[in-house]
Amino acid sequence: MSNYIISGIQQVGIGVANVHQGFKWYNNNFGMDIQIFEEAAEANLMLPYTGGKPHQRHAILAINMKGGGGFEIWQYTSRTPQAATFKIQMGDIGLFCAKMKCDNIDAAYADLKANNAKLLGGISKNPLGTKHFFLEDAFGNLFEVIEDTVWFGKGLKHTGGPVGMMIGVTNLEKSIAFYQNILGYDQVLYQAENTFDDLSVLPGGKHACKRAILTHSKPRQGPFSKLFGNSSIELIQTTNYQARNIFENRFWGDLGFIHLCFDVKNMPALKAHCEKNGHPFTIDGGAGFEMGEAAGHFTYIEDPDGTLIEFVETKKIPIMKKWGWYLDLRQRAPEKPLPTWLLKALKFNRKKV
Repeated sequence: MSNYIISGIQQVGIGVANVHQGFKWYNNNFGMDIQIFEEAAEANLMLPYTGGKPHQRHAILAINMKGGGGFEIWQYTSRTPQAATFKIQMGDIGLFCAKMKCDNIDAAYADLKANNAKLLGGISKNPLGTKHFFLEDAFGNLFEVIEDTVWFGKGLKHTGGPVGMMIGVTNLEKSIAFYQNILGYDQVLYQAENTFDDLSVLPGGKHACKRAILTHSKPRQGPFSKLFGNSSIELIQTTNYQARNIFENRFWGDLGFIHLCFDVKNMPALKAHCEKNGHPFTIDGGAGFEMGEAAGHFTYIEDPDGTLIEFVETKKIPIMKKWGWYLDLRQRAPEKPLPTWLLKALKFNRKKV
């Protein structure tokens, strides 16, 4: 990975039926209240995953000033987004449960309970001894709220942004190699095969499975690395349940977690590395892509089971949209984090709902 940089999880894509209802829920419950962009346009570059046809869509990218990644809240407007035709269970193939960092597990649990969020059981500990709990949002998506000690700034909730994902896979060892070799999750914090009490509250959480928790052994570099912080990937392979593909017979952009996106530098070097490791880009949006007030170069690859991983090399973002202040990243040293004061100026894009 010496020739390209992964700064961290930039965002988790979430397909919803109503983009503004989605933004309101994630704002009120998780504090995802800083709007980086909002745009209604045609999605015409994802044709292999949208039935070979372009579709109209409306998207909002929201982040949390406490740190972690963001949410790309994404709604089809030219077709009705489809839900899975079956109850998604732990071990089903794809992006199953997003991990949200929090600074106080008891306070975060109490806040969400007061908001009438659908909590799944109580607070427990994962195999690493870290406190966590699970919930289901108003749209049927699963989240793990997990204690963290690394913070960027101040937010309005005890939760920060997403710092990982639980992913269903068919071959644990093969998937570990993928997330290590391409995405830099080179440290296996935990690996075992069993049933797990802390997962039992999840749909299908009592299945026997192989489970691995990965992280990166070195701090991330790059312009947004301070904001994104540390992250982890949790891989689940069920051993007594026939897993199904979460997005079988559906389009990218339909309801649920549609991609896991990483902020990167040096897209050509990343492309060469992905090709060398047998995972070539399946989508390349080109270096001049614009989305609302932001601009960059986005690409996609598939993990060994076809789960979509997005890469974005950010070129421009709005710092203070009201005053027309935009940051051009093309002339900055790629490995150097942006100044904390500058990133904290994003708080002026906070939006109340």
